[in-house]
Amino acid sequence: MLKVGLTGGIATGKSLVASMFAELGAHIIDADSIGHELMTPGESVYDEIVKRFGTEILNPDKTVNRAKLAELAFDQRRPRIYELNSLLHPGIILRYEKRMEEIGAREANAIVMLEAALLLEAGLRRRFDRIIVVSCKPQQRIERWEKRLHVDADTARREVTRRMMAQAPDEAKIQAADYVIDNSGSIEETRTQVEKVFATLRQQSSPVASKGL
Repeated sequence: MLKVGLTGGIATGKSLVASMFAELGAHIIDADSIGHELMTPGESVYDEIVKRFGTEILNPDKTVNRAKLAELAFDQRRPRIYELNSLLHPGIILRYEKRMEEIGAREANAIVMLEAALLLEAGLRRRFDRIIVVSCKPQQRIERWEKRLHVDADTARREVTRRMMAQAPDEAKIQAADYVIDNSGSIEETRTQVEKVFATLRQQSSPVASKGL
């Protein structure tokens, strides 16, 4: 099994790239989805988040209103994103490692990717055999956020800037990468890069290549 970390800054297109790798045969584990699981009622992480951030982050049905939680976590006057991450990351690590083990037990030569925005910031580099970083031009991030959330350009710019403050600079991510996918161009151009990287990963995940990892 080849363990691959897929990361990149906000709105660079990680999910698009992950879907392309999935189409080629990679197993994708989404750290964000695991985080959502941990924030459901009945989970110990949910209880701790409500205790720390207050019941005002809850919807009427007691589920976490992620928009309200994000407002508190990324508040520039009193940012609490690191506090939130300290609650989520241990549980995310346990669950994704368990899922990787389950996939590896079924498929010895599997390519398993964890898609995680804060993979490097969480100090997980050494847990993976390879790291892929997705990048794009700064203005594209704002435009993509604007379209994704249906907000105006100024709102998108403020939110992207606010969230980027909690992430490592692109330069640092790229320096830590084994492969960089430039998602600044067309979908076809991105797909070509993904196919090239996947072909290399497939060779590395073979039984003979694995002995050298």
